[in-house]
Amino acid sequence: MQIHRSGSVLLTGAVAAALAVTALPAAHAAPSATAVISEVYGGGGNSGATLTRDFVELANAGSAPFEVGGLSVQYLPGSPSAGSQWQVSALTGSIAPGGRYLVAQAAGTGGTVALPTADATGTIAMAAGSGTVALVSGTTPLTCKSAADCAADTRIVDLVGYGSAVVREGSGPVPGASATASVARAASLADTDDNAADLAAGAPTPVNTKGETSGGGQPPEEPGPTEPGDVRIHDIQGTTRVSPLDGTAVTGVPGVVTGVRTSGSRGFWIQDAAPDDDPRTSEGLFVYTGSAAPTVKVGDSVLVSGKVAEYYPGTGTQSLTQITAPRTTVLSSGNALPAPVVLDARSVPARYVPSADGGSIDALTLDPARYALDLYETLEGSRVTFADTRVTGATTAYDEIWVTVKPRENPTRRGGTLYASYEDQNTGRLKVMSLDPARPVPAANVGDVLKGRTTGVLDYASYGGYNVQATELGTVVDNKLRREVTRKQRKDELAVATYNVENLDAGDDQAKFDTLAAGVAVNLSSPDIVSLEEIQDDNGAVNDGTTGSEATLKRFTDAVVAQGGPRYAWRYIAPENNKDGGEPGGNIRNVFLYNPKRVSFTDRPGGDATTPVRAVDTWKGVKLSASPGRINPASPAWADSRKPLVGEFVFRGEPVFVIGNHFASKGGDQPLHGRFQEPTRSSETKRIQQAAEVNTFVASLLKADKSARVVALGDFNDFEFSPTMKALTKDRALKPLITTLPESERYSYVFDGNSQTLDHILTSPGIRRLDYDVVHINAEFADQASDHDPQVVRIKVGGLWPWFW
Repeated sequence: MQIHRSGSVLLTGAVAAALAVTALPAAHAAPSATAVISEVYGGGGNSGATLTRDFVELANAGSAPFEVGGLSVQYLPGSPSAGSQWQVSALTGSIAPGGRYLVAQAAGTGGTVALPTADATGTIAMAAGSGTVALVSGTTPLTCKSAADCAADTRIVDLVGYGSAVVREGSGPVPGASATASVARAASLADTDDNAADLAAGAPTPVNTKGETSGGGQPPEEPGPTEPGDVRIHDIQGTTRVSPLDGTAVTGVPGVVTGVRTSGSRGFWIQDAAPDDDPRTSEGLFVYTGSAAPTVKVGDSVLVSGKVAEYYPGTGTQSLTQITAPRTTVLSSGNALPAPVVLDARSVPARYVPSADGGSIDALTLDPARYALDLYETLEGSRVTFADTRVTGATTAYDEIWVTVKPRENPTRRGGTLYASYEDQNTGRLKVMSLDPARPVPAANVGDVLKGRTTGVLDYASYGGYNVQATELGTVVDNKLRREVTRKQRKDELAVATYNVENLDAGDDQAKFDTLAAGVAVNLSSPDIVSLEEIQDDNGAVNDGTTGSEATLKRFTDAVVAQGGPRYAWRYIAPENNKDGGEPGGNIRNVFLYNPKRVSFTDRPGGDATTPVRAVDTWKGVKLSASPGRINPASPAWADSRKPLVGEFVFRGEPVFVIGNHFASKGGDQPLHGRFQEPTRSSETKRIQQAAEVNTFVASLLKADKSARVVALGDFNDFEFSPTMKALTKDRALKPLITTLPESERYSYVFDGNSQTLDHILTSPGIRRLDYDVVHINAEFADQASDHDPQVVRIKVGGLWPWFW
């Protein structure tokens, strides 16, 4: 599983970042060049204090907006006891370059002056004289209580210890804090990771994102110009991905407002009504207003002054050119908008992006006639339009939809767009969302058509890359996509299935259990064996040491019976607490369900979370040393990852060995649409190691019995053409069944409008007669119980059919 917002995704070389959009330092031990704690005051409301509340002020020392959504401010007493715990205040919004962000904390009974309007509010009563404040990636409380332990915690972005604090950066905490004095960073915002050197005590001076100070004062805004300056939008955008004016102040940049965004990353787009004749330079631009809602309207003719900045919304992404800290003069309203550029199969190139041999393409001159991503970059911030586009990615919970402006580009049998290789990217894919909150993107499934014209502003974001912020939406035409139902296995066929049930635990809604159970009982026609991925422990993400899944599996198997399926039994090995990756506290694992009326499970003691299972050669044939068992769980290949579950089953008197897998996710890979080309797939290294472990184990079974029937299946988190699959199938120990299907049917997952295969079933040469099916019930639909489609293979045990490779 890969975490992507609220659901799991598998990225095609893309980033799955748990944070909102800003790359953070690897550890707080590296001085921060972006967000820092700029001031800490714990004396608010105390006797003798002027201010009524404690506060923590943050600052952005960088040149691009810094998103703090998903981060937190945390506090620990200066001399923590064994029972002391970090207290947490969650953050939202962002900090403009050079700007401040105010977090109000607990109020006291003293003081007479209120803080300016806070950007976030907590309830922490900080001590006036001594304490530690940390800016943390995430909202999970820290556990460190020493300077050394906190220095090793990679979640800490910045940390300040004051008074006599034990936990601090550098040789000592900042002295001098009191009921009347805060500790504040120098105006340069320098961060050398030495609190005593970087901060000093003085009178409290809280400032919020609007620049307001205590008592509600706000520095007066200088009046904007009334005549255009010398710089136009195409001068700012330039002929590469990075502005030649990055970091430069500009005055009176003219444009017509073409779109306004009032939530999330607030701001508006402007476009020059008098473009140049260079196709490499975009005529559109985003104006970032920070936490302030834009006051302009579509059709306003404006002059914008501010600072040019390149904003990188995620690790490895391309940048978005914008003006920050703007001052805007409205000259007139109701102006006609520039004509949109038509995107279709003729205008979008067939090649995806230029190569830089793994390096950055930022400095390469754009070639919009040759590369699709170069074309989109030359239209960044500009109006675009397209018509009658096929839906390739269903509407998400965030009201986003994927379409292709190239209807004949790699179509799947059911209307999607196939991701066929690393070299053959789908250039016509674009994500669409609505700029009008009152008219969100309607629900649509893969294969539906967005009929009529869709028009909007071309934007760029970390999730999915280039996207259209629609001001005009087409109408969804239902193509009547239906969920598949596979045939029932015959009496002499053993049906073995795999299904990723997306972090299922006993606390989930009954509706999720019912829908997943219907997938097994109805759509999969009640297989004899089901290998489940992403079964969590019984209390899910609650991190209290629980590792069992009995309540989860009882609810699930009861739901299967209620849907008309058999009464399944189950086998699994509980992982060591927090050792198998996935959602923290969830203790994700693989599980076997089996129908005891059709197949038996060979229970053999000795299997546990840490003991490796072995192939044992006997005069009766190969058997497992333990059943169920785990493949070499101590191998570094499985560190912080799910270990394969191996079981020995008997069907019609014959043994069958099943290996349930859930390989490491693609988190950390560079995005397909990013600035590094070709993207580095860093996560692949671990999956190749895991594949080698599984291949070695299968080889040991086949060495003892070359005709052993082995089924390896699950969520391998990689493609049929990947090095992972080559390692898994080494020496023809296993054959991937996805390659037996027509190309247009080789997918089980849809990500960013790409239909792709991450789940697989593979079989050993001893399995000679089979029938294989990917059962499409989830990935293509807006309403889905899981983001994966299940698969099933029906095996005829015995027979003399030849094995074809």
